[in-house]
Amino acid sequence: MFEAIDRYTETCISLTQEERSVFHSLLVHKSVPKKTVLLRAGDACDFEAFVVKGCARVFFINEAGKEVDLYFPVENWWISDLPSFTSGKPASLNIETIEACELIVISREAKAKLFAEVPKFERMFRLMLQRANEELMNRFISTVAMSAEERYKLFLKKYPELPNRVPQQLIAAYLGISAEFLSKIRSGKHKKED
Repeated sequence: MFEAIDRYTETCISLTQEERSVFHSLLVHKSVPKKTVLLRAGDACDFEAFVVKGCARVFFINEAGKEVDLYFPVENWWISDLPSFTSGKPASLNIETIEACELIVISREAKAKLFAEVPKFERMFRLMLQRANEELMNRFISTVAMSAEERYKLFLKKYPELPNRVPQQLIAAYLGISAEFLSKIRSGKHKKED
């Protein structure tokens, strides 16, 4: 049940069998169907979840009432609203499964206990934050500096499997364009209209 998260953990830190047992004792395995809301903006986020199988979406609703997709966690990614998880304040993000998902979940209390009992996990979660911050910075730069077509090509290069798993309108929302314009980019018709 914990093989995938153990492989992920080993990319960051080395654990003894006893430390791994402590980690496992603090985790909860969840199977959730597609279209399950895991977090609603306004609620406090009390979990971090590792995706063993499936695909989800993390999004917010802007002032115009439109959904803006931030990322699509798939296998070996983590899902949470970290500011809410850390502070206990209301979440600004929504999290919903796109596919049926197998998740390994750790609660705020369990994570605090993990850090107290196996301090080297602080390194793992710090490395995760650094990677997430790097992705966020790259995403921000591409949104500001690239055309919609360039952003789509970068999306395909970085996440080649996602167009087969994520509906086109959600990819368009992620790219900050309409689904119609994404269709034109995919077909090459937008160049003829310029």
